[in-house]
Amino acid sequence: MEGFKGGLPIGLGYLSVSFAFGIMAIQKGIPPLAAILISLTCLTSAGQVAGVETIAAMGGFTEIAVAQLIINLRYSLMSLSLSQKLCSNYSMFHRLTTSFGITDEVFAVASARDGEVTPAYMYGLITLPAIMWTAGTAAGALLGNVLPEIVTAALGIAIYGMFIAIVIPPARRFRGVLVVALIAAAVSCVIKFVPVFSFITSGFSVIICTIIAAVIGALLFPRPVEDGEADD
Repeated sequence: MEGFKGGLPIGLGYLSVSFAFGIMAIQKGIPPLAAILISLTCLTSAGQVAGVETIAAMGGFTEIAVAQLIINLRYSLMSLSLSQKLCSNYSMFHRLTTSFGITDEVFAVASARDGEVTPAYMYGLITLPAIMWTAGTAAGALLGNVLPEIVTAALGIAIYGMFIAIVIPPARRFRGVLVVALIAAAVSCVIKFVPVFSFITSGFSVIICTIIAAVIGALLFPRPVEDGEADD
């Protein structure tokens, strides 16, 4: 129940975002049932958007797989960090099943919890976010054909607004985040509008922008090493 209560606000937040994803998916030509299944089997907003964009652009499986690997690699790091808080009886089966629900918000709530993280807590924590993410997608995909075009067009850009809202707060605190975001946007514009790069598909464009921006950010703004880490 403690995990269930912690997952409620996360799930409510996911409703609006996944609603926008559902609308965006059908605008890209994805059938409503396929959009729902994507959210049911995946729980990654950025990865899903990139995947749908690649599918709409007739990209191949390799593009989708590599893009998902790069975009969602952070979840592996989150899981490694969270594993330090797991209780002793957290079996491999529970690790594999609950890892499906690891998102940025779920990781933040679980990491901030006092004491050890148990399987029951994690199952409770990920239940509502997973359900509401799928439900929101279903609502957006099904109602997108009913709502007026001007409304669906406006809601279709909401998910991109979410990504901007995620970037702005840390960018105001740390210049490196802003620089990395601007580099990624600049590289994306070059690939999009310079004719010599017209052969690059949208899927590989995401991969290239991510790698270039991340590498430059790591070189220009390396994370400072704390005293305790230096001793280790």
